[in-house]
Amino acid sequence: MTTANPPRAVVLLSGGLDSTTCLAIARDRGFETYALSVAYGQRHAAELAAARRVAAAFGAREHRLAHVELGLFGGSALTDPAIAVPEDREGDDIPVTYVPARNTVMLSMALAWAEVLGASDIFIGVNAVDYSGYPDCRPEYIAAFETMARLATKAGVEGRPLAIHTPLIALSKAEIIRLGVELGVDYGLTVSCYQADDAGRACGHCDACRLRRAGFEAAGVIDPTPYR
Repeated sequence: MTTANPPRAVVLLSGGLDSTTCLAIARDRGFETYALSVAYGQRHAAELAAARRVAAAFGAREHRLAHVELGLFGGSALTDPAIAVPEDREGDDIPVTYVPARNTVMLSMALAWAEVLGASDIFIGVNAVDYSGYPDCRPEYIAAFETMARLATKAGVEGRPLAIHTPLIALSKAEIIRLGVELGVDYGLTVSCYQADDAGRACGHCDACRLRRAGFEAAGVIDPTPYR
């Protein structure tokens, strides 16, 4: 990759730990990054403010905020305030924090922007190791979406297929954190909590908080998260 005319990549950026690390990886690989965040009606809207901070800190060429109201359909504790976010959860069932079609919607938006930009690469920070069991974080889902993108786009039909990069998919949370630290990520900029308050302070008990805190402990890195 040449720095004179770097390739472009769209990076889905929630403002959380994983997507921030993903942005750092894309930049480290020589891509000119275009960060895309999505306001989908999530109750933890503090993550969108975090996304703005992260995009600025890592020099994204552009940062856009798309809007889609998944809360219109409900069905998730992240979009319906009547459904409680589970705390200190045990078990391997798919939790109520799963948002139906969220990654499909977000990847579709990233696909649209990538095609307009002439970019052949999308980065998404999905993880299939330390995660909550969401079906749209699995490698087979990403492979299926990539196949669909080749069929559904002008670029794909003309022989310029789009690649979806999932550099974190097989890493533990501790490995992700160590990698991010090596790349200069300040995790104090990020918000992961499913029910963070407006100041970005975490509850410390939801799945996202539990996985994040355990990751910092296992990585031997000080957790910069402000807890309520």
